[in-house]
Amino acid sequence: MIIKIRLSILTACLLPMFLIGCTGYQLGNKNLFRPDIRTVHVPVVHSESFRRGLGERLTESIVKEIELRTPYKVVDASQADSIFQARIVDEHKRVIAENQFDEARDIEAQMIVEVSWLDRQGQQLIQRTEIPVDEGIYIAQSASFVPEGGQSLVTAQQEVMQKLASQIVAQMELPW
Repeated sequence: MIIKIRLSILTACLLPMFLIGCTGYQLGNKNLFRPDIRTVHVPVVHSESFRRGLGERLTESIVKEIELRTPYKVVDASQADSIFQARIVDEHKRVIAENQFDEARDIEAQMIVEVSWLDRQGQQLIQRTEIPVDEGIYIAQSASFVPEGGQSLVTAQQEVMQKLASQIVAQMELPW
């Protein structure tokens, strides 16, 4: 009987402290993102490269990543709270290693993308202190591929685009 009374007194004292101590925590990703933005429009990424389809493929990767990792809904420009624009500034490949016949064994594909995220009033929503806001933010990513192993430039570009999309969407999070 005494044990039950002590246990109920202990529970009565600890339960309110536990509940009060956990009130500041939230589950999910909603507190990582801007509460004033609900929708975003992502126009097709403009590409400075001569390779066809890079802008469309990167746009698809970015849209999938936004839908997957954020609370934002990707919508048409007329319904959007914000506009997320990107431009492939540079895309190239370089040989990292060659065999004894001067054939490429390991090649790196790299892309550099400029991004900006604006609200309806034209205010920049992605902030970086080391880069002036007017110039946008540049994000670079690379991936290597081995032609002898059956990999191609297309597979490396797809890996780069997935990494870029993940890195770009991470920029949409609020600073801690």
